[in-house]
Amino acid sequence: MAFDSLSEKLQNVFKNLRSKGRLTEDDVKAALKEVKMALLEADVNFKVVKQFVKDVQERAIGQDVMNGLNPGQMVIKIVNEEMVKLMGSETTEIKLQPGKALTVIMMEGLQGAGKTTTAAKLAGKFKLKGKKVLLTACDIYRPGAIEQLQINGEKQQVEVFAMGDHQNPVDIAKAAVEHARKKDLNVVIIDTAGRLHVDEDMMVELEEIKRNVEVHQTLLVVDAMTGQDAVTVASQFNDRIGIDGVVLSKMDGDTRGGAALSVKAVTGKPILYVGMGEKLSDLEQFYPDRMANRILGMGDVLSLIEKAQENISIDENREKEMAARMKKGKFDFDDYLESMKQMRNMGGLSSILSMMPGMGSKLGDMESMIDEKQLARTEAIILSMTPEERKNPKLMNLSRKGRIAKGAGVDIAVVNRFIKQFEQSQKMMKQMPGLMGGKRGRGMFGGMKFPF
Repeated sequence: MAFDSLSEKLQNVFKNLRSKGRLTEDDVKAALKEVKMALLEADVNFKVVKQFVKDVQERAIGQDVMNGLNPGQMVIKIVNEEMVKLMGSETTEIKLQPGKALTVIMMEGLQGAGKTTTAAKLAGKFKLKGKKVLLTACDIYRPGAIEQLQINGEKQQVEVFAMGDHQNPVDIAKAAVEHARKKDLNVVIIDTAGRLHVDEDMMVELEEIKRNVEVHQTLLVVDAMTGQDAVTVASQFNDRIGIDGVVLSKMDGDTRGGAALSVKAVTGKPILYVGMGEKLSDLEQFYPDRMANRILGMGDVLSLIEKAQENISIDENREKEMAARMKKGKFDFDDYLESMKQMRNMGGLSSILSMMPGMGSKLGDMESMIDEKQLARTEAIILSMTPEERKNPKLMNLSRKGRIAKGAGVDIAVVNRFIKQFEQSQKMMKQMPGLMGGKRGRGMFGGMKFPF
């Protein structure tokens, strides 16, 4: 996940600060030197890092901080505030035209950045808000681009406007807008072509579209995994075409995250969304304060709750029954299977843990314990049980375990180990009623239960 390495390094710096009763000026400077190195290693723009450290130091080396009751905590607070400011302070929404008026959004970026997928993800977001959306296929160069948009549009249940790959992209965009007006649609999202690098032909085509079509919002999609290169690309597009905001894709990948901390400071344009996975639902609104909390290991409980509410679909009555059983430590293998499904819908255990306060520094250790193949084996074990066995774990005997092991294609020792872990998790759930559900029967995260 993005920022794992940066989070770990920053948390080590903060741990040292907290351990000191009083702070000297040298203590603060030494800590900020480590912060500077951590940010540079995360591929944050050098000028941005330099200014950031300068701003923190100016605020931290003051009498109020140095003589405070908890100076270490005060310095951390300042780092957090300056990081939020760096990423834009406030959350920025895509500006739509008022009422039912048509809004035209043009997507741009390099080939491979994830424009087409992001366009479909955005279409889904707008559809959920009650907007009538039209996706427009203007990438006539990349093989399969039109088909990809059509498939994703079908998945999102959003209309896709295409005229094949033998028409001029400008003509396609004009025709799409006309089509949207006739059908009283609210949002047109134009998926444009990218190149492997910024070139003149691409820029001219984008300028032509903007000249012939009234584009209200121009969004740049950049691959977060490209680090500082993403910031350079953003600057080039902004200087030539003009952009209104940035979408950072592939933030769930093995990226150092420098782009997220640099792009606003360098371009002056806000980050609107971040792509956190390949699924069409994996697009998160960018909240600078939440992202700063996540980077500094303070968790992001609000995003976790929102994600749970968006992705968990479970019958309310069943949820209450499930919560009640869990509080009593009487949940069964069907409940376990349901919890695995819920966790998968939310991006997996790693994604969940990254948003939980205090888990940042431990995430590496936890991830090494999470084996996706093991989770698949666990699912196979449960599916090899009879309905009676799933409902009543106490039925398990040697012959039943042997049959289940054979059905799941695993050794009986694996089945024994899983059942033992299951019994332990029952006991743990019984001891943690606060997580399992309050008076209303809902859990802390909107009914989500963890399968461990």
